[in-house]
Amino acid sequence: MDWFKLSLQLNKFPINRAHKALQEIQKIPENGYENYIARSQKEIVAFHLKNNPFYKDFFGKNDFKNWAEVPVMSKSHLQQQLQNRLSNGFSKTSAYIGKTSGSSGTPFVFAKDKFAHALSWAGFHDRYHWHDIDLNKSLQARFYGIPLDFYGNFQERIKDRISLRRRFPIFDLSEQKMEKFLKRFQKSNFSYINGYTSAVLLFAKFIKNKNLILKDVCPYLKLCIVTSERLFEEDKNLMESVFGVPVINEYGASEVGLIAFENKEKEWILNSEDLFIEILDKNNNPVPNGIEGRIVITSLYNKAHPMIRYDIGDTGILSKKSTVKKPILEKLIGRTSDIAKLPDGKVVPGLTFYYVTKSIIEDNGSIKEFVINQNTPDSFKIEYVSELNFSEIQKQKILQAIKTYVGKDLKVDFERKNMLRRSKSGKLKQFTSDL
Repeated sequence: MDWFKLSLQLNKFPINRAHKALQEIQKIPENGYENYIARSQKEIVAFHLKNNPFYKDFFGKNDFKNWAEVPVMSKSHLQQQLQNRLSNGFSKTSAYIGKTSGSSGTPFVFAKDKFAHALSWAGFHDRYHWHDIDLNKSLQARFYGIPLDFYGNFQERIKDRISLRRRFPIFDLSEQKMEKFLKRFQKSNFSYINGYTSAVLLFAKFIKNKNLILKDVCPYLKLCIVTSERLFEEDKNLMESVFGVPVINEYGASEVGLIAFENKEKEWILNSEDLFIEILDKNNNPVPNGIEGRIVITSLYNKAHPMIRYDIGDTGILSKKSTVKKPILEKLIGRTSDIAKLPDGKVVPGLTFYYVTKSIIEDNGSIKEFVINQNTPDSFKIEYVSELNFSEIQKQKILQAIKTYVGKDLKVDFERKNMLRRSKSGKLKQFTSDL
């Protein structure tokens, strides 16, 4: 049974058509690839200028002559009701609807048409095959969070079961919890690990302290894939030594899908099939390969919602070895996440706060930005930019989410600001710790 394919088909995503389309794109030779990109750029911009009133107003023109004229879109441009941003002919029921994690401190709701979403998954399926992982057959040990409300938890576990994923919730990464994780590896035939970098790293350190090699206790293990946070070379070396398998870097974002994936030659290959990825300077001009700049992404097939020259909030460097068909990400800057250590000894990755922020994201876009700082083991401060002060109801909702996902008896202060402090690179880090 092809479980991966079945799970998408049950949700009416045309995965077979997406696989065929991806294969046709990959057949385009290097000398014809620039024409493919240019044609795709023109088609997606023309579609949204004709069918998306929000984008036509944002663009400011009826058509364009060259790509440099296309305006760069920031996350703040998308912080308004989704209904205002949907293309004609699409609705919340006919498209895939998702929320960004808010890991940059700037959350919003987005949409993808079902073919574009299926094409993203076809890309993941293709990349995983580089490392002999078959999403239809390979069992995944998944180091992620999970909704804790009854309906959300039940729905996610059904999806896990169909998609051959077994969840290792990251809300508690204490020694006692990781002992239970280890026992699951001893009893299961996991093919690969997939999860947030900081959570997987903590598990690797636990395995090291046990003087074990994970592959010895789980012989079917082939690979470890880390995502959502920056992976440092020394941490990668530690993971590979204690897991006994290669550790691969994945770079993606829910609103655009797979951005880059590491191949067996240790090259971080950017997705050039359904995305067009640029590295731009502060004036929105492309920088030469080898020079640092802002990562700006165009989704070439998303007709439900424009993601055109979208500044994702990260900075990176393209390798000088890059070609139009095979762009290589030499370096991704940022995307680190601190760890919260609580008074009872519980250790919580910073990305756990993703599940807190999800509970306060509102489709009306009133919450523009926010950051969370841990001041002491039991106290946190939330600074936010919003049109209005948080109401007592909103504060209680946040406090309940922190109690549910992070820990009990924690003190939380709120401070509304006109703007939040950023790093020199312009990155807004959602979670930091003074400890």
